[in-house]
Order: sequence, then C-alpha cells, then structure tokens
Amino acid sequence: IRAVSEIKPVTISRDIKAGESQRVGVNTTASMSMGRITVSDDLMVYLFGMPGQHHFDFMWKVLSEGMLGFVFVVDSTDPDTFRDAKAILEKFRAQVQVPYVIAADNANKSNAWQPSDIRIAMRLGNYVKVVPCVSESPESVRKVLLELIYHISDEAEH
Repeated sequence: IRAVSEIKPVTISRDIKAGESQRVGVNTTASMSMGRITVSDDLMVYLFGMPGQHHFDFMWKVLSEGMLGFVFVVDSTDPDTFRDAKAILEKFRAQVQVPYVIAADNANKSNAWQPSDIRIAMRLGNYVKVVPCVSESPESVRKVLLELIYHISDEAEH
C-alpha cells in the first residue's frame, strides 16, 4: 500500500513477540493499512491491508464489506509459510467470494519460487493468477492491482 498510495497511508502496527504468534519463536509486525490509488478518471480504488494472523480474522468480515476483489500476498522466498498461507486463504475465501490474485512477493530475490511452483505448493487451481511482485516497487504493485482489476472485470462480464 505504501508503494502505490497517492495519499499518505494510514497504518496501525504492533510488534508481536515470540509466543503471541501462531508460530512460536517468531517475531513479526502485524499492521493494518489504508491507502488510495486513482486508476482512471472514473475509477478510484481504496486499498486496505490487513494481517493474516488468525487472531485478526474478526476484522476480515468488517473489511470485506463492499469488497470487489483482493490481493493475497505470500513471501515467495519462504516456502515454509505456504501451508499456513493456503489455510488462511481458504478461511478468508469462505467468508467472501470475490475475485482475487496471489502476489508472490520478493520475486527479485535469488531464492524466490516461481509462480508455477507456488501454485503447486499451495495446491491452487490453474484459474488462480499468481503474479510475481516486489512490494516496495510501485510499478510491480501496480501490475498486481491491474491483474486484479482485469480479473474483476472478467468476472463481471460472466
């Protein structure tokens, strides 16, 4: 969201220490963000970022109200997280049935998995778009958002 928002993103974050997270021994930051991007004269997209940790799932329903689609971000350099990511994705999809794409973050790293390999590891259907991404790059994030917009418009036509 920070990479593409045309307004100063609103971010709320909290450091989670070992023992509070799902994976004991892991320190991470859980944050929620909001931003906005104008795609065209008649299309403004509001962006909401939310953590995937299970103890934040009460917010998923609230933030999904009126949602037209979503981007689900996975770290393409950390295959140990793919199983948890798949479980979180399925839980979220059970609450909201809208188009989505998978953003394979850190695609610029030498140890990044290819989208096709991520699809296999996460047992995703061929219809799920997995897009390489570098979350700090505005151009890369815009590409992911455009893929989502194309997917939403395709779904609306059918």
